Amino acid sequence: MQIKNNTFVITGAAQGLGEAISLTLAKHGAKLALLDVNAERLDQALNACKQAGAESYAFTCDVADETSVRRCFASIEEHLGPISGLVNNAGILRDGMLVKVKDGEIVDRMSLEQWQQVIDINLTGVFLCGREAATSMIRNGEGGVLINISSISRHGNTGQSNYAAAKAGVTGLSSTWAQELARYGIRSAAIAPGVFETEMVASLKPETHERLANLVALRRTGAVEELAHAVEFIIENDYFSGRILELDGGMRF
Repeated sequence: MQIKNNTFVITGAAQGLGEAISLTLAKHGAKLALLDVNAERLDQALNACKQAGAESYAFTCDVADETSVRRCFASIEEHLGPISGLVNNAGILRDGMLVKVKDGEIVDRMSLEQWQQVIDINLTGVFLCGREAATSMIRNGEGGVLINISSISRHGNTGQSNYAAAKAGVTGLSSTWAQELARYGIRSAAIAPGVFETEMVASLKPETHERLANLVALRRTGAVEELAHAVEFIIENDYFSGRILELDGGMRF
């Protein structure tokens, strides 16, 4: 699929990986629908994409809310026409140990709220946006591509029961959708990033940043542009579907 003149929806587009993905597609002539709950930051990302020459619209959307997602996707088609691709990038962290013990005493546990917030946005949000995008693509009969952002943490990571479960679920959705939707000319895939140089990572203490980089075979964190390039590759390679692209620089916990 070519990027130029096709419509792509990016969730979590206001900053970090989502903003980098949006800007890369903008520079390739895509038409963009940028989704996020942070309206102020979203406007900044929108302006950057417009300055790159892309026809772009911003939509404030809670990906975990079915009504919000359905209204948003209807509005996207109204403004930009048929949807060609979706990048499910929106996600949050609410880290914590399942059971935290100190000096032989239980001092904390992961709360149901911590669990549910991450599952709602990182997994249910992917499902809701994927369903609406696929519905649009099938209705319009022009095929498309669904790209879900998973994580190296899908294999399990201390303090991330909620996040690991959600990201493992995302890979399951990706391969399932590839099987279900191929008959309609729709591809589905996932990217599993390691540690990338987002604002959050850049703000870490130097010693923490160094410790993370030392877990990577390449001895550095990833640039957000490298993740965006992986999205570009999946869009343009019409034989890539049903698989997980591991983009972690050889990282191992």
